[in-house]
Amino acid sequence: MTIVTPIYLDYNGTTPHDPEVIAAMRPFLETEFGNPSSSHWYGIRPKRAVENARRQVAGLLGCAPKELFFTSGGTESNNHAIKGMARVLKEKGR
Repeated sequence: MTIVTPIYLDYNGTTPHDPEVIAAMRPFLETEFGNPSSSHWYGIRPKRAVENARRQVAGLLGCAPKELFFTSGGTESNNHAIKGMARVLKEKGR
């Protein structure tokens, strides 16, 4: 009997998580789940983690951490890019 293993081709929809990513995220999914944008105690460690991630990604991209924005998804990212270019090119007109 042949066992057929399916091949997942919808990586546009979602992708499997790397075990290192799961390990790094586990505390923030289980115990350190505070809102990093909040000012209360529960948000302190998540905020530090986000800022650390920002520094790490900025280092990989060769930019300053303050130039890097995390968004909730593709649509929000596209809107930031379009609005940013519109502001830069404002003097050229519509």
